[in-house]
Amino acid sequence: MNLEHSTPELFTALAKMQGEVENATKGSLNPHFKSKYADLAEVLNTVRPVLAANGLSVIQSPSFDGAICHVTTTIAHSGGGYIYGTMSCVPAKMDGQGVGASTTYLRRYSLAAVCGVAQEDDDGQSAAHNRPAVYPLISSGEAARIRENIEALAIDEPAFLKHYGVTAVAQLTTDKIASIDKAFAIKSKASAKGGEA
Repeated sequence: MNLEHSTPELFTALAKMQGEVENATKGSLNPHFKSKYADLAEVLNTVRPVLAANGLSVIQSPSFDGAICHVTTTIAHSGGGYIYGTMSCVPAKMDGQGVGASTTYLRRYSLAAVCGVAQEDDDGQSAAHNRPAVYPLISSGEAARIRENIEALAIDEPAFLKHYGVTAVAQLTTDKIASIDKAFAIKSKASAKGGEA
């Protein structure tokens, strides 16, 4: 939380607001856990009137950099002071639905946190990810270099591809490069020793 632009008036208003606001009512159903939670609309309905009554407003700015969702939540005071903080997460799916679910989750979670509102976090499964990070495909230059090494070292290409779980060299991802280069180095040393014998 960045407090650089905060003012005593803002903190006075926040303290008053948090003394008046109630916890969000759990009204939405999470189908994964068959339990209820307070959704974003409920959190907004709970905090907005109390924020406004104390000269406070909320601004939430979402962004997505292609891998991580971010939401910056700003609480501004009518007197000019403001505080803000950013929360981030990797979406469960890299599509519009996954990014939307993560953004909504981050908005709800950060808004409730900054306003001091308790809420049960039963719906986090829709925004959380439980699979490995998605890595980009290797470049065409890397693919050409790997093919050259496969040929130069007389490596069984179908077995190589099967080992890395792909059907073509171009389908390899960047996280595999270090392992592939290590395997090439070992094969190269073995070939060199074989040639010396």
